[in-house]
Amino acid sequence: MSIKNKTILVTGGTGSFGHKVSSFLEKHDPKKIIIYSRDEKKQYEMEKDHPGYHYVIGDVRDKDRLRYAMRGVDFVFHAAALKQVPSCELYPFEAVKTNIIGSQNLCQVAIESGVEAVVALSTDKAVKPINAMGISKSMMEKIVCSQNQHELPTRFACVRYGNVMGSRGSVIPLFRRLIEQGRPLTITAPDMTRFMMSLDDSVELVMHALTQAKGGEVFVKKAPATRVIDLAKAMLRKYGDGDLDRVELVGIRPGEKMDEVLVNEYEIRRADESASFFMIHPEYVDFQENKAYPLGYEYTSANTTLLTEYEDISALLDKIGELKLYE
Repeated sequence: MSIKNKTILVTGGTGSFGHKVSSFLEKHDPKKIIIYSRDEKKQYEMEKDHPGYHYVIGDVRDKDRLRYAMRGVDFVFHAAALKQVPSCELYPFEAVKTNIIGSQNLCQVAIESGVEAVVALSTDKAVKPINAMGISKSMMEKIVCSQNQHELPTRFACVRYGNVMGSRGSVIPLFRRLIEQGRPLTITAPDMTRFMMSLDDSVELVMHALTQAKGGEVFVKKAPATRVIDLAKAMLRKYGDGDLDRVELVGIRPGEKMDEVLVNEYEIRRADESASFFMIHPEYVDFQENKAYPLGYEYTSANTTLLTEYEDISALLDKIGELKLYE
């Protein structure tokens, strides 16, 4: 599928993913890139680096504003979301209004506007969710992937990420700031594991979904993981003074898991698998059952490739690149 001469709308476009995917897309001769977000300051800052994009202030909660922004759009990357676990725990209905109702608005307007394809961004916290953010993103997946139960000209699909390194609000920029300030790194639980993906990986995944989706699928890119304590010590060694004891345990926050799941035991039975990706078919289509794994197997941050050595984690950190846009 060619991006050339296509108009692409990125909701939540001033965030980490929006910056990265837009920079990728502009190299492929699109007709127009539209950045749709609520924050005028972030749009102002982004426009200084990317004056050729089109910027629209708006919220996915506002269906009329979405109609205005989506006129003539071919592809939509839906990244707008409330994604901070603690704030969604405090204000769960705000997560409902943006992540659930906002996504329903986007789907309806995309169909009305004749959009060719919508790819929505989800998270490992949507799998077996235990917090408000994860529950709202799980419902977002259900809403988006349900659209193609009926024959439509618009294809809908989701992608599901683990921790995206360097993204706004992730632990790596936090650790970098604490190291620069000479403060201890705050660790919730030493043995907690998290998937580690670069922003380049996130772009690769959405483009894979855009080209491969028939409608209703969830796409997952395989990724390594690391224990939080190993990540902290690698960053102290790489960016700090090498004092590996500069760690403070603060306990697990409300809504946090020890390990994350990207594909649960039910989904993996209806997933096609390649060397780099899972493609989870919706339940409403015929699929060939995947019997490669024993019953009950899940793809988690505890059983994926676990990086424990400094050299391996350091090489992963080198993939982040410049952090200034994403802090």
